[in-house]
Amino acid sequence: MAETPPTAATTASPPPSVKTWRELSPGQKKSEVPEGLWTRCANCEAMLYTKALREAMWICPECDHHHRIGADERVTQLVDPGSFEPMWTGLSPVDSLQFVDRLPYQQRIEKEQGKTGHNDALVAGKAFVKGRGVVLAVMNNQFMMASMGSVVGEKITRAVELATDEDKPLIVVCAGGGARMQESTLAVSQMIKTSAALARFDDAGGLYLTVLTDPTTGGTAASFAMLGDITLAEPEALIGFTGARVIANTVRQELPEGFQRAEFLVEKGFVDRVVHRHELRNEIARLIDYAGK
Repeated sequence: MAETPPTAATTASPPPSVKTWRELSPGQKKSEVPEGLWTRCANCEAMLYTKALREAMWICPECDHHHRIGADERVTQLVDPGSFEPMWTGLSPVDSLQFVDRLPYQQRIEKEQGKTGHNDALVAGKAFVKGRGVVLAVMNNQFMMASMGSVVGEKITRAVELATDEDKPLIVVCAGGGARMQESTLAVSQMIKTSAALARFDDAGGLYLTVLTDPTTGGTAASFAMLGDITLAEPEALIGFTGARVIANTVRQELPEGFQRAEFLVEKGFVDRVVHRHELRNEIARLIDYAGK
């Protein structure tokens, strides 16, 4: 009887001297990777060393995906070191409606404040961008996904009025999912309030630059986010009022590929330019010079 030839599995087996497994001794714990050491890219799923990703401005070196960043990180990236002067930091939301979903609104506010170190979803103040004095407002997507409530609207309005009084360019970095449902019509009314302030700023000859980041939607997109003299956007940022699935189900039509992404909106004239995060600071300074501000 002929000898049975070895199978592929047999020939591929490692020699006895190569150990392919390890058994934990009694009481020995499995070693764990420290939390936060690695970050998985939300686009290509590559595992990235978090420190290196932070140094790269949270841009994936594998696929160039722009990760979402909070307001503090954004301010650090945009302004001259040590030049940011935060203002109106004491403003905090009030639970006027005694709103309760999974948590009472007041508890949710306190939880978000403890997590972020900020009273609400917008950081604003005066700063310098490559030596140019500006008024800067940055929405914080780490605070209730940068939803727009009364405090956000008030701080945007105060930033507009400060830029008007001091004749400085106004830069607003936009983000978020729209008006904050826990404040109902009080939140929605901020669309009117901020738009009216910007109309006065425009009448005074002010320069208003908006930077749309991922995502910029809902009432934010339908008001101050899209009223800039020049509208910039980060690559692949989701921008729009209503979600694509809602629109598709309403109009009963298949939407174009990349619908509501920054590159598509540039083609349609809703956004002036898509700017890579590495170039954003230089681009803002260049536009301020071009406008003579």
